[in-house]
Parts: sequence; structure tokens; C-alpha cells
Amino acid sequence: MEGIMQPKKLISIVSPSFNEEGNIEELYKRVVKVMEDLPEYDFEYVFIDNASTDRTIEILRGLAHKDSRVKVIINTRNFGHIRSPYWGIINTKGLATIYLASDLQDPPELISEFIEQWRCGYKIVLAVKPVTSTNQIMHILRRIYYKFLGYISDVEIVKDATGFGLYDKSVLDHIRAINDPNPFFRGLICELGYKIKCIYFNQPRRSQGVSKNNFYSLFDIAMLGIISHSMVPIRVASILGFILSFLSLILAITLTIIKILYWDLMPRGYAPMAIGLLLILGTLLFFIGILGEYVHATYVHVRRRPIVVERERINF
Repeated sequence: MEGIMQPKKLISIVSPSFNEEGNIEELYKRVVKVMEDLPEYDFEYVFIDNASTDRTIEILRGLAHKDSRVKVIINTRNFGHIRSPYWGIINTKGLATIYLASDLQDPPELISEFIEQWRCGYKIVLAVKPVTSTNQIMHILRRIYYKFLGYISDVEIVKDATGFGLYDKSVLDHIRAINDPNPFFRGLICELGYKIKCIYFNQPRRSQGVSKNNFYSLFDIAMLGIISHSMVPIRVASILGFILSFLSLILAITLTIIKILYWDLMPRGYAPMAIGLLLILGTLLFFIGILGEYVHATYVHVRRRPIVVERERINF
């Protein structure tokens, strides 16, 4: 009917937080400013907090009190950098969901470009950081890792993507149906097969607070990516295990024959035997560790623990 206004499309924005008291208000202001320049859209802003110990929760309560579009999930404890953001993303209601970190290293000003590419038909729009002002050594290691992961993976993983980007509701419906309790999200979205639009940007340095990423957290993500999207390591382990077993059998038979024929002449050779034994044991232990990663991933999936446990919801 002429004159009736069409309802605005809802865009969801998700930011995980943990001890980000110096960044939350600035992030909120910048996101609101971007969305105000897009009057044809409504938005909900979902913050999911990992039981912060500073003033972050207090600040989030204040934002939610003055702006009903701000929705807050407060976890009972810190559920980590994988499960908590994932839970926030799958609890959105928008026709598209935008994920950005709360440390201001993901510039909110890219949101308008994400939405523009979404309107052009892309179901997934990812921000990619080929250049970064952060630790260059870690950046190089990440590039090496993603090159290796792309080589052994069955799907092409977008290199230098952090998860910052836009995901259409249809994409997230697939993710919800998969219901993985510990997903490698960056790989999971690539596995769905949708065409991905990449937006390149220079990632700035963190201006407030301390990065929550450490060697263990980055190693955790790296191993999760490998075991989630490639069977190559376990196949290599199986092949090498077979080869080592076969060579050990041949060597044992050969040494036995030589010992029988040259009983008194053959040196005892404790050192070579010890070295060979340690080499075999070391190799076996290495691949047992890889096998353990796969077993652990299966165990996590089978026991169906909750992704997070919520202490409180605000404005939902």
C-alpha cells in the first residue's frame, strides 16, 4: 500500500570482550556513528563478556541501560577466545551479522563497506590484513601457518583473515546446524563453499589494554585449524609408522643373520642401537601427539559440553 514504510532490515554486530574497559565505550561510539550513516538499517549490538575482572561489565551495563539496541551476555567464567565469540555470533537475529573484536584493531568504519558488498550479493565478506602494524614476527609466522594449512587442507582457507567481517543469516543457519562445540570458525565458513569477498586493510596497533593472545592461545587455534580441516598429518603418521615398522623388521632380520655368520667379529654396537631406538621412539611419540589431537577433538565433540554457560543476559 502506497505510503506505508517498509520495515528496516536488522543488522547484528557482535564483539567479544575480556578486560577491555579502555576500549568498549570508544568502540560503541564508532559503531553507532557508522550505523547512523546507514538509516535504512536497524541494528543490535551484542557484547559477550568472558567474566571480565575490570570495569568492562560495569561499562556494558551502562551502555545497555541507555541504549536498548545494546545486548549483553555475561559468561560465568572465561570460556576462551574460540567458544565465547562463536556463541555470540550464533545468538544473533539479524539478516546479516558483523563480527569485530573489542580491541579497536578491527576498524568499525569498514562496516559500511561490508554491508555494501553484502547488498551486491556476497554472503560472506571478510576483512584481510596483508599489512599489520602489530608484531611482525607473529605476522610472518601466521602467514607461514596459513600457507601450510592451505597446502594440506581440503578447502581453501582465506589467509590473513581474523574473523572480522560480515556473515549472512543463511551462512549462520548452516553453522548453527553443524553445532560444533569447539569450531575453527575461519575454516568452517570456507568449508561451506560460498563465494567470499575480501576487503583488505592495514591493522593498527592496540592503543588501550593488553592483548589476550599469547603463544598458547595462538597454538591452540593453529592445531584446531589443522585437525579440523586436514587428514594429512594422521595419514603421514600411518604411512611413516608402516615404513618404520617394515625397516625395523628388515634391520632386525639382517642383524640376526650377520650375528649368526660373524658371531665373534661383529661389534656389539650399543651406541648405534640406542640412537636408532631413540629415533624410532621419538618419531612415534611425535605422531602419537598428533593422534591425540584428533582423539581430543572427537572427545570434545562427543561429550557435548555447553559452548558457554551464561551468568546473565541484558536487553534480550
